[in-house]
Amino acid sequence: MRRLTIAALVLAFFAGQAAAAQLYRWVDDKGNVEYRDTPPPSTAKKVERRDVATGNMVDTSTMPYSLQMAVKNHPVTLWAYDCGDPCTKARVHLSKRGIPYTERNPQKEPDAMKKATGSTDVPVLFVGSNQLKGYLDTAWDSALDTAGYPKSPPPGYKPPPPVQGSAPAAPDPKGKPGADPAPKGAPAPAAK
Repeated sequence: MRRLTIAALVLAFFAGQAAAAQLYRWVDDKGNVEYRDTPPPSTAKKVERRDVATGNMVDTSTMPYSLQMAVKNHPVTLWAYDCGDPCTKARVHLSKRGIPYTERNPQKEPDAMKKATGSTDVPVLFVGSNQLKGYLDTAWDSALDTAGYPKSPPPGYKPPPPVQGSAPAAPDPKGKPGADPAPKGAPAPAAK
């Protein structure tokens, strides 16, 4: 029972602790282990002093882990330009869900667009190697859900603005995000 009481006190200490910077652990004359935020008496044995973090704040400015994993495993790339309602809805949809994505403009990269999608129609969404042509909210939600993206931004998280044109255009031939596959009969790129 005494251990349970001590454990509860230690837990309460850490839960309510906001300003103290040190925690002391020692064994008293009777062999009992003590935890306190004040220095031990001179008769204490096996004294340990630990610094504890001040404050109880969680950094929410970084991307949540689950979102980091979705971005790593299934990066999102949107091919769009000022095409009107479909492209506007596509951007709004990704923003509402808090999805970090790369936006590529087919007017600036027509060959890359044609190579990646086989056409020049926009918008086109890549979620990892999954390609979705045109804007259909239910299809986009399904692909994003399957990839592990949240349905809405986590509390306190503000997605960054879209990156412009720095993502690969299409998956490599093995189905993983990477450089554009070389056309058939083209020489392989030289190793660097």
